Amino acid sequence: MEVAGMGWQRYVALGDSFTEGIGDPGPDGRDRGWADRLAHALAADDPLLRYANLAIRGRRVAQIVQEQVPKARELTPDLVSFAGGINDALRRRWDIAQLSEHLEVGIAALAATGADIVIVTYGRPSSRSRMMGPVEGRLAQYRDVTYEVAGRYGCRVVDFWDHAVFDDPRFWSQDRLHLNSVGHQRVAMAVLESLGREAGDWTRPLPHVRPLSPVVKVGRDVTWASKHLAPWIGRRVTGRSSGDGVCAKRPVLEPVL
Repeated sequence: MEVAGMGWQRYVALGDSFTEGIGDPGPDGRDRGWADRLAHALAADDPLLRYANLAIRGRRVAQIVQEQVPKARELTPDLVSFAGGINDALRRRWDIAQLSEHLEVGIAALAATGADIVIVTYGRPSSRSRMMGPVEGRLAQYRDVTYEVAGRYGCRVVDFWDHAVFDDPRFWSQDRLHLNSVGHQRVAMAVLESLGREAGDWTRPLPHVRPLSPVVKVGRDVTWASKHLAPWIGRRVTGRSSGDGVCAKRPVLEPVL
């Protein structure tokens, strides 16, 4: 396992919209996200670091394993982050045994490269949204599987399940599914901490503010339902994905700084 201070040279990020960075636009308008922020933090200690991000929105674990893992292996990384499972949990069909098998195949293939692997899991969705309650049981199952697989292959796990900090809606973008810039920065800090680097207190709550009035809450709910929920349901009904036709934003290893 990597020891703090030694440094990594080739970091590859795998996953879905969470790792692609949706909700965290950079100054140029392109999505940034926690993995980009992590790469910049690592590069501050080692300017020779090169970074690739193969994550694509809408991808399920099987797709990440089938499409992204082989490409990652070709890049001979010494550090890999893997985050997925939410798109599986949101689908009507759920097969945890099959999902576990896909995850193990992917992590085993990555571990064979000798890279250090970080697997990122999600927090409790029902703590911030009653509509996400039905998928909480599924994500709990996936979390258990993640720890089992990680234990077999010596992976680090960054686990947000018992951390209430992300229950604050101010960490989330308007679609309520993706983190905003503040949220992505906290995730980057948590992953950096797991790698033995100084990161600051990522669990620190935001300053207290007066709660929104019921009228404002209802208005925001209506706007959210029409702007974000309805299109999402439409894609599910028609079998489309937000990632259709989308390519990885950073498909090859490139310098960060």
